[in-house]
Amino acid sequence: MHNLTIAELVKGLQSKKFTSVELTQHFLDRISSLNPAYNAVITVTAEQALKAAAAADQRLAAGDAPDLCGVPILHKDIFCTDGVRTSCGSKMLDNFIPPYNATVVENFEQAGAVVLGKTNMDEFAMGSSNETSFYGPVKNPWAIDSVPGGSSGGSAAAVAARLAPGATATDTGGSIRQPAALCGVSGIKPTYGRVSRWGMIAFASSLDQGGPMARTAEDCALLLNCMASYDDKDSTCIEREVPDYTATLNSSVKGLRIGIPKEYFSEGLHPGTEKAVRAALANLEAQGAELVEISLPNSALSVPAYYVIAPAEASANLSRFDGSRYGYRCEDPKDLQDMYCRSRAEGFGEEVQRRILIGTYCLSAGYYDAYYGKAQQVRQLIQQDFVKAFDNVDLIMGPTCPSPAFKFGAKGDDPVAMYLEDIYTIATNLAGLPGMSIPCGMVEGKPVGLQIIGNYFDEARILSAAHQYQQSTDWHDLAPEGIA
Repeated sequence: MHNLTIAELVKGLQSKKFTSVELTQHFLDRISSLNPAYNAVITVTAEQALKAAAAADQRLAAGDAPDLCGVPILHKDIFCTDGVRTSCGSKMLDNFIPPYNATVVENFEQAGAVVLGKTNMDEFAMGSSNETSFYGPVKNPWAIDSVPGGSSGGSAAAVAARLAPGATATDTGGSIRQPAALCGVSGIKPTYGRVSRWGMIAFASSLDQGGPMARTAEDCALLLNCMASYDDKDSTCIEREVPDYTATLNSSVKGLRIGIPKEYFSEGLHPGTEKAVRAALANLEAQGAELVEISLPNSALSVPAYYVIAPAEASANLSRFDGSRYGYRCEDPKDLQDMYCRSRAEGFGEEVQRRILIGTYCLSAGYYDAYYGKAQQVRQLIQQDFVKAFDNVDLIMGPTCPSPAFKFGAKGDDPVAMYLEDIYTIATNLAGLPGMSIPCGMVEGKPVGLQIIGNYFDEARILSAAHQYQQSTDWHDLAPEGIA
């Protein structure tokens, strides 16, 4: 059953080939036996999952169940879940049990999906390798000595290892697309405001966006149908009708104009990754798409702009974690200031502390205009590059990451080298555009991804192009060695 896609599981459940309880128990058993090798899941909710599965079977028997009713999924541990620990991969929130569900979690609950547990992640979503988690690193199922990408590495590794058919994730600068590429799965970051951020613990509020991960574009469409909704509790959520993303999956790519940014095929791109991506583009061209070279001249500025804006917003968002209200508190503080200082020093990891310090500096008196204000101006230039490009093309495609998954510790002593792993993904977050990564080849025995970027609220076109590519290739069907 674990080799079936979500679309196939939906059909199996609705045709009574198996029950949700049987399916749920199957995945719980896989998590129990395989997760110790990968550390992808940090909280398992077996009792709640089996109870939800039994309720789903009743809805399925009645014949009026939604598509995802009875389908097991995992949630990234950044989404608040009522009565279940939500840690954000941090010691600071190791003891935090929310009294409510995030809107995304509530949407899946209303649809009858079964939650198996919570996935590991970089601490407070800060990282590109899943090495910053308080609970230890996630291992890439394709190469146990290599990173799965971050910050949603737990969700990506869990789907790759068939511990769940799908998982929720978040993307602030590439945290859905980059791990999807490195783990050989599909993942989409919707347009900013398409998915509610209420109950999703904030990293950088103007950049964070939730989205799904699964093996195929079709499965991502099914999950996004559930995740996307207007929410008046989130002031950044867009009140706009949510289409059925599965309805247009079979649309032909014939006549589709695909922009190829010349800046994405320059120094720093692994030759094997470039070869795989160009082969994927040739596949779509053979199906009738037109490839058009374009320029995104300010794309090189996306990394420095992001690493001013994101830490600045993080420093503001994480100021609430001070040991006084909830989360970690140091032992025997001498006074209030000692409690604040030691709780934050002991509760936050090194990378989170680094970004808080950078962000606080950028927002401090005398430096705001020079750093944060200037970065926001650069952000506008990057957005204008995309607006201009979409006047002439329908989609933009290129590599998701510069190279395949790197080994643990390879970039630990060089934060800038780690930040450059997101060089092709960050710009879409700065512009608020939707983007997706799908598997498009293998390099050195590890997966690489094709990134597909669309215009605002054009997720359906992205998913359709991805689906058409996957209909003629089998990269998304490959499984790591030992995953039977």
